[in-house]
Amino acid sequence: MIVALTITKFRGITIPFAFIGMAVLRIPLWLNKRCRFWKLMGSGKGAQVDLAPDFKHWAVLTTWENQQDCDTFYQNSFVIKWFNFFGTESFTILLNPLSSHGLWSKKEPFKIEKSHKNHTGKVAVITRAAIRFNKLKEFKQNIKRAADAMRNAPGFILSAGIGENPFFDQATFSIWEDAESMKAYAYKSFDHSDIIKLTREREWYKEELFARFEIIDSWGTLNGASINNTNE
Repeated sequence: MIVALTITKFRGITIPFAFIGMAVLRIPLWLNKRCRFWKLMGSGKGAQVDLAPDFKHWAVLTTWENQQDCDTFYQNSFVIKWFNFFGTESFTILLNPLSSHGLWSKKEPFKIEKSHKNHTGKVAVITRAAIRFNKLKEFKQNIKRAADAMRNAPGFILSAGIGENPFFDQATFSIWEDAESMKAYAYKSFDHSDIIKLTREREWYKEELFARFEIIDSWGTLNGASINNTNE
């Protein structure tokens, strides 16, 4: 399986077309029978995890059975042409799922191939949560410290906050030097491990997903940074 994520920064004057795209682009995605799963999403300010939406960064996530179908989409699709036409900066990454637990919109979006489980090198992570309405304030009060800890963690490379809904349906995409550094942050960092504990105790989420990926390819930049040139 190929998982593709594109995050594009729209020009200020073209932001209305980003909103239009979130409605119009659903049609070609829905009609594309080779696309197994898709999400059109907004992002936090500067594409950051813990900030309010700024309406400039928008994302499209798709999954494909093979590289050819993915390549055809990126070469010919109206969706990508729309993003490219109105965008001023874009980052795309192709991923292969290594592990996935949980649901996204009541679906298991990422198919795991056992032959790829023994992976070494850089890893990408997507965590996604649907937050309960009555837990939103409590969640917001705690998420910033986990995001700050992530950006300062050893092995951290790049991250972005994305989601279908800027308040209740949120996802974090991050890239790490290796699985060990990612796990050290997730389970040994006090702020993040405390968030995990509170999540369980306070039942913040009505649905959640955690997935880890091998990086197949990437191009473009996000806030001027790529996998290869960032020093975070």
